[in-house]
Amino acid sequence: MSLQVTHFSDPGCPWAWSASPALAALKWRYGDQLQWRHVMIGLTEFGSVYEERGYTGPGQARGYRNFRWRGMPFSTEPRERVHGTWPMCRVVVATRRLAPEREYAVFRALQFAQFTTTLFLEDYADLREAIAWVPGIDADAIIAAAQTPETEALFEKDKDEARTAAGSPTEFQNKHANTDGRVRYTAPSLKLDNGTTTLEAGGYQSFEAYDVLIANLDRSLSRRAPATDVAEVIAAFPDGLTTGEIAQITAEDKFPANADTTEDALITAAGDGLIKRLPFGHDALWVPAQATAAKLAAAA
Repeated sequence: MSLQVTHFSDPGCPWAWSASPALAALKWRYGDQLQWRHVMIGLTEFGSVYEERGYTGPGQARGYRNFRWRGMPFSTEPRERVHGTWPMCRVVVATRRLAPEREYAVFRALQFAQFTTTLFLEDYADLREAIAWVPGIDADAIIAAAQTPETEALFEKDKDEARTAAGSPTEFQNKHANTDGRVRYTAPSLKLDNGTTTLEAGGYQSFEAYDVLIANLDRSLSRRAPATDVAEVIAAFPDGLTTGEIAQITAEDKFPANADTTEDALITAAGDGLIKRLPFGHDALWVPAQATAAKLAAAA
Protein backbone atom coordinates (compact mmCIF):
# COMPACT_ATOMS: atom_id res chain seq x y z
CA MET A 1 0.00 0.00 0.00
CA SER A 2 1.04 3.62 -0.44
CA LEU A 3 -0.21 7.14 0.07
CA GLN A 4 0.07 9.95 -2.43
CA VAL A 5 1.47 13.15 -0.98
CA THR A 6 0.87 16.37 -2.87
CA HIS A 7 3.46 18.86 -1.68
CA PHE A 8 2.63 22.51 -2.37
CA SER A 9 5.78 24.56 -1.94
CA ASP A 10 8.11 27.23 -3.26
CA PRO A 11 11.92 27.30 -2.97
CA GLY A 12 11.81 30.92 -1.85
CA CYS A 13 9.72 30.35 1.30
CA PRO A 14 11.59 30.22 4.64
CA TRP A 15 8.69 28.36 6.26
CA ALA A 16 8.99 25.62 3.64
CA TRP A 17 12.74 25.42 4.23
CA SER A 18 12.13 25.24 7.98
CA ALA A 19 9.73 22.31 7.55
CA SER A 20 12.48 20.23 5.93
CA PRO A 21 13.26 18.28 9.13
CA ALA A 22 9.65 17.11 9.35
CA LEU A 23 9.60 16.09 5.68
CA ALA A 24 12.90 14.25 6.04
CA ALA A 25 11.53 12.36 9.05
CA LEU A 26 8.43 11.39 7.05
CA LYS A 27 10.67 9.97 4.33
CA TRP A 28 12.74 8.05 6.89
CA ARG A 29 9.69 6.62 8.67
CA TYR A 30 7.68 5.65 5.58
CA GLY A 31 10.13 5.56 2.65
CA ASP A 32 8.67 4.72 -0.75
CA GLN A 33 5.27 4.01 0.78
CA LEU A 34 4.73 7.75 0.29
CA GLN A 35 4.49 8.78 -3.36
CA TRP A 36 5.43 12.46 -3.56
CA ARG A 37 4.14 14.95 -6.11
CA HIS A 38 5.50 18.49 -5.97
CA VAL A 39 3.45 21.53 -6.98
CA MET A 40 5.21 24.89 -7.26
CA ILE A 41 3.20 27.75 -5.76
CA GLY A 42 4.95 30.66 -7.46
CA LEU A 43 4.97 33.23 -4.68
CA THR A 44 6.12 36.26 -6.67
CA GLU A 45 7.23 36.91 -10.23
CA PHE A 46 9.72 39.70 -9.55
CA GLY A 47 11.66 41.04 -6.60
CA SER A 48 10.02 44.41 -7.21
CA VAL A 49 6.80 42.92 -5.80
CA TYR A 50 8.60 42.24 -2.52
CA GLU A 51 10.23 45.66 -2.58
CA GLU A 52 6.80 47.27 -2.91
CA ARG A 53 5.83 45.39 0.25
CA GLY A 54 8.85 46.85 2.06
CA TYR A 55 11.32 43.98 1.71
CA THR A 56 15.04 44.79 1.52
CA GLY A 57 18.19 42.66 1.45
CA PRO A 58 19.19 43.55 5.04
CA GLY A 59 15.63 43.15 6.27
CA GLN A 60 15.39 39.73 4.67
CA ALA A 61 18.69 38.68 6.28
CA ARG A 62 17.49 39.78 9.71
CA GLY A 63 14.27 37.87 9.14
CA TYR A 64 16.17 34.71 8.25
CA ARG A 65 17.97 34.82 11.60
CA ASN A 66 14.58 34.44 13.31
CA PHE A 67 14.11 31.07 11.57
CA ARG A 68 17.37 29.50 12.69
CA TRP A 69 15.95 27.93 15.83
CA ARG A 70 13.64 25.82 13.68
CA GLY A 71 16.65 23.79 12.56
CA MET A 72 17.73 24.67 9.01
CA PRO A 73 20.80 26.63 7.84
CA PHE A 74 20.40 30.34 7.17
CA SER A 75 22.95 32.96 6.20
CA THR A 76 22.60 36.56 7.32
CA GLU A 77 24.71 38.10 4.56
CA PRO A 78 22.32 40.60 2.92
CA ARG A 79 21.56 40.44 -0.76
CA GLU A 80 22.07 43.52 -2.91
CA ARG A 81 18.76 42.84 -4.67
CA VAL A 82 15.61 41.05 -3.63
CA HIS A 83 14.35 38.56 -6.21
CA GLY A 84 11.10 36.85 -7.04
CA THR A 85 10.55 33.10 -6.99
CA TRP A 86 8.93 32.30 -10.35
CA PRO A 87 12.27 31.68 -12.10
CA MET A 88 13.25 29.17 -9.41
CA CYS A 89 9.89 27.45 -9.76
CA ARG A 90 10.38 27.23 -13.52
CA VAL A 91 13.73 25.48 -12.93
CA VAL A 92 12.01 22.93 -10.70
CA VAL A 93 9.28 22.31 -13.29
CA ALA A 94 11.89 21.99 -16.04
CA THR A 95 13.69 19.37 -13.96
CA ARG A 96 10.40 17.52 -13.59
CA ARG A 97 10.23 17.43 -17.39
CA LEU A 98 13.82 16.36 -18.06
CA ALA A 99 14.90 14.42 -14.97
CA PRO A 100 11.84 13.80 -12.77
CA GLU A 101 13.77 11.63 -10.33
CA ARG A 102 15.98 14.66 -9.53
CA GLU A 103 13.17 17.19 -9.12
CA TYR A 104 13.35 17.32 -5.32
CA ALA A 105 17.17 17.45 -5.33
CA VAL A 106 17.07 20.52 -7.58
CA PHE A 107 14.31 22.04 -5.44
CA ARG A 108 16.53 21.65 -2.37
CA ALA A 109 19.57 23.07 -4.16
CA LEU A 110 17.52 26.17 -4.91
CA GLN A 111 16.50 26.37 -1.26
CA PHE A 112 20.15 26.22 -0.24
CA ALA A 113 20.86 29.01 -2.73
CA GLN A 114 17.94 31.08 -1.44
CA PHE A 115 18.78 30.84 2.23
CA THR A 116 22.56 30.45 2.40
CA THR A 117 23.90 32.46 -0.58
CA THR A 118 23.46 35.91 -2.10
CA LEU A 119 22.80 34.69 -5.66
CA PHE A 120 20.25 36.74 -7.59
CA LEU A 121 17.80 34.00 -8.41
CA GLU A 122 15.92 35.80 -11.14
CA ASP A 123 19.07 35.56 -13.28
CA TYR A 124 19.39 32.28 -15.15
CA ALA A 125 23.20 32.30 -14.92
CA ASP A 126 22.89 32.47 -11.13
CA LEU A 127 20.20 29.81 -11.22
CA ARG A 128 22.54 27.56 -13.13
CA GLU A 129 25.21 28.13 -10.48
CA ALA A 130 22.69 27.25 -7.80
CA ILE A 131 21.95 23.80 -9.25
CA ALA A 132 25.24 22.93 -10.98
CA TRP A 133 26.49 20.83 -8.07
CA VAL A 134 23.47 18.51 -8.06
CA PRO A 135 24.55 15.07 -9.37
CA GLY A 136 22.58 13.33 -12.08
CA ILE A 137 21.37 16.41 -13.97
CA ASP A 138 22.33 18.43 -17.02
CA ALA A 139 22.22 21.93 -15.55
CA ASP A 140 22.52 23.64 -18.94
CA ALA A 141 19.64 21.64 -20.39
CA ILE A 142 17.44 22.35 -17.36
CA ILE A 143 18.12 26.08 -17.44
CA ALA A 144 17.36 26.15 -21.16
CA ALA A 145 14.15 24.16 -20.64
CA ALA A 146 13.07 26.50 -17.83
CA GLN A 147 12.71 29.28 -20.40
CA THR A 148 10.49 27.40 -22.86
CA PRO A 149 6.72 27.63 -23.47
CA GLU A 150 6.32 23.97 -22.49
CA THR A 151 7.70 24.60 -19.01
CA GLU A 152 5.69 27.80 -18.68
CA ALA A 153 2.47 25.94 -19.46
CA LEU A 154 3.21 23.32 -16.79
CA PHE A 155 4.16 26.00 -14.29
CA GLU A 156 0.83 27.75 -14.95
CA LYS A 157 -0.93 24.48 -14.08
CA ASP A 158 1.04 24.30 -10.84
CA LYS A 159 0.10 27.87 -9.93
CA ASP A 160 -3.56 27.21 -10.70
CA GLU A 161 -3.62 24.04 -8.59
CA ALA A 162 -1.91 25.83 -5.71
CA ARG A 163 -4.69 28.43 -5.80
CA THR A 164 -7.55 26.05 -5.03
CA ALA A 165 -7.51 26.36 -1.25
CA ALA A 166 -10.85 28.17 -0.94
CA GLY A 167 -13.07 26.29 1.51
CA SER A 168 -10.29 23.85 2.40
CA PRO A 169 -9.08 22.75 5.85
CA THR A 170 -6.04 24.92 5.14
CA GLU A 171 -8.24 28.01 4.84
CA PHE A 172 -10.23 26.93 7.91
CA GLN A 173 -6.99 26.93 9.94
CA ASN A 174 -6.04 30.33 8.49
CA LYS A 175 -2.93 28.82 6.95
CA HIS A 176 -3.85 30.04 3.48
CA ALA A 177 -2.89 33.22 1.65
CA ASN A 178 -4.48 35.46 -0.97
CA THR A 179 -1.99 37.73 -2.70
CA ASP A 180 -3.44 37.76 -6.22
CA GLY A 181 -7.19 37.39 -5.80
CA ARG A 182 -7.21 33.60 -5.37
CA VAL A 183 -7.04 31.65 -2.12
CA ARG A 184 -3.87 29.61 -2.25
CA TYR A 185 -1.99 27.03 -0.25
CA THR A 186 1.00 28.34 1.66
CA ALA A 187 4.37 26.64 1.64
CA PRO A 188 4.63 23.89 2.60
CA SER A 189 1.14 22.40 2.51
CA LEU A 190 0.59 18.65 2.22
CA LYS A 191 -2.40 16.72 0.93
CA LEU A 192 -2.32 13.02 1.81
CA ASP A 193 -4.59 10.73 -0.20
CA ASN A 194 -5.24 7.01 0.29
CA GLY A 195 -7.44 6.73 -2.80
CA THR A 196 -10.73 7.38 -1.03
CA THR A 197 -9.94 10.01 1.60
CA THR A 198 -7.77 13.12 1.42
CA LEU A 199 -6.47 14.90 4.50
CA GLU A 200 -4.64 18.23 4.57
CA ALA A 201 -1.86 19.73 6.63
CA GLY A 202 -1.81 23.34 5.49
CA GLY A 203 1.21 25.58 5.88
CA TYR A 204 4.04 24.99 8.33
CA GLN A 205 3.33 21.95 10.53
CA SER A 206 5.25 19.63 12.82
CA PHE A 207 6.30 16.08 12.01
CA GLU A 208 3.73 14.90 14.56
CA ALA A 209 0.91 16.61 12.65
CA TYR A 210 1.85 14.78 9.44
CA ASP A 211 2.36 11.53 11.29
CA VAL A 212 -1.08 11.56 12.90
CA LEU A 213 -2.73 12.16 9.51
CA ILE A 214 -0.97 9.10 8.12
CA ALA A 215 -2.04 7.04 11.14
CA ASN A 216 -5.65 7.95 10.38
CA LEU A 217 -5.37 7.25 6.66
CA ASP A 218 -3.53 3.93 6.46
CA ARG A 219 -2.38 1.76 9.35
CA SER A 220 -1.27 -0.98 6.96
CA LEU A 221 1.90 0.99 6.26
CA SER A 222 5.19 0.03 7.85
CA ARG A 223 6.38 2.75 10.24
CA ARG A 224 10.14 2.72 10.73
CA ALA A 225 11.56 3.52 14.16
CA PRO A 226 13.69 6.62 14.76
CA ALA A 227 17.27 6.19 13.61
CA THR A 228 20.06 5.49 16.08
CA ASP A 229 23.06 5.70 13.73
CA VAL A 230 23.70 8.98 11.89
CA ALA A 231 25.92 7.26 9.31
CA GLU A 232 23.03 4.94 8.45
CA VAL A 233 20.79 7.98 7.95
CA ILE A 234 23.26 9.63 5.57
CA ALA A 235 23.59 6.37 3.62
CA ALA A 236 19.82 6.42 3.12
CA PHE A 237 19.88 10.03 1.86
CA PRO A 238 22.77 10.20 -0.62
CA ASP A 239 22.01 13.85 -1.48
CA GLY A 240 22.76 14.70 2.13
CA LEU A 241 20.85 16.12 5.08
CA THR A 242 21.33 19.02 7.45
CA THR A 243 21.92 18.68 11.17
CA GLY A 244 18.32 19.64 11.91
CA GLU A 245 16.93 17.06 9.52
CA ILE A 246 19.02 14.29 11.02
CA ALA A 247 18.09 15.43 14.53
CA GLN A 248 14.40 15.02 13.69
CA ILE A 249 14.98 11.59 12.14
CA THR A 250 16.74 10.42 15.32
CA ALA A 251 14.24 12.00 17.73
CA GLU A 252 12.26 9.57 19.84
CA ASP A 253 8.48 9.85 19.75
CA LYS A 254 7.17 12.36 22.32
CA PHE A 255 10.61 13.98 22.70
CA PRO A 256 11.98 17.03 20.87
CA ALA A 257 14.85 16.77 18.43
CA ASN A 258 18.26 17.47 19.96
CA ALA A 259 20.50 19.21 17.44
CA ASP A 260 23.52 19.38 19.77
CA THR A 261 23.58 15.65 20.49
CA THR A 262 23.03 14.92 16.82
CA GLU A 263 25.86 17.22 15.77
CA ASP A 264 28.19 15.53 18.25
CA ALA A 265 27.43 12.19 16.60
CA LEU A 266 27.87 13.67 13.13
CA ILE A 267 31.24 15.17 14.06
CA THR A 268 32.37 11.78 15.36
CA ALA A 269 31.20 10.05 12.18
CA ALA A 270 33.00 12.66 10.04
CA GLY A 271 36.16 12.19 12.09
CA ASP A 272 35.93 8.46 11.46
CA GLY A 273 35.72 9.11 7.71
CA LEU A 274 32.16 7.82 7.41
CA ILE A 275 30.56 11.09 6.23
CA LYS A 276 31.60 14.55 5.06
CA ARG A 277 30.51 18.01 6.18
CA LEU A 278 29.70 20.81 3.72
CA PRO A 279 29.28 24.22 5.39
CA PHE A 280 26.11 26.12 4.52
CA GLY A 281 24.87 29.22 6.33
CA HIS A 282 25.33 28.81 10.06
CA ASP A 283 25.24 25.02 9.81
CA ALA A 284 26.05 22.28 7.28
CA LEU A 285 24.94 19.62 4.85
CA TRP A 286 26.24 16.16 5.77
CA VAL A 287 26.88 13.86 2.80
CA PRO A 288 28.23 10.34 2.23
CA ALA A 289 31.99 9.98 2.46
CA GLN A 290 32.20 8.87 -1.16
CA ALA A 291 30.85 12.19 -2.46
CA THR A 292 33.20 13.36 -5.19
CA ALA A 293 35.73 16.10 -4.62
CA ALA A 294 34.26 18.06 -7.53
CA LYS A 295 30.82 17.97 -5.97
CA LEU A 296 32.17 19.07 -2.61
CA ALA A 297 34.05 21.96 -4.16
CA ALA A 298 30.99 23.11 -6.10
CA ALA A 299 28.70 22.84 -3.10
CA ALA A 300 31.04 24.65 -0.73
